[in-house]
Amino acid sequence: MPSSLSDPHSDPRVDAYLAKVSPEHRELLEGLRERVHELVPDAGETISYGMPALARDGRPFLWFAGWKAHCSVYPVGEDFLVRHSALAGYERTKGSLHFTVARPLPDEVLVDLVRERLAAG
Repeated sequence: MPSSLSDPHSDPRVDAYLAKVSPEHRELLEGLRERVHELVPDAGETISYGMPALARDGRPFLWFAGWKAHCSVYPVGEDFLVRHSALAGYERTKGSLHFTVARPLPDEVLVDLVRERLAAG
């Protein structure tokens, strides 16, 4: 996991946010955070809209959050959901996708979401 002490792209506010979520959600979100940093090594971190966000060139491209019953990743559009049949049955709200320990976010979906978000600029 990126650490604010060892990674110039991390943000101690994200560490503080993750310290407050449940241990099982923290593990999921730290895994998502680490995977996005693998995919986008120059991604920075910030807090935006009260949630951790990953940014490139100072512009957030992906947000994530831990809630009582699930974790969420934002933004996820309707077209993206239609293209990924693996997401059938996942809970969601307009613009977000929910995942849990029992139903984690598939890696191939995260990879495609990151690519789509970066392409959207």
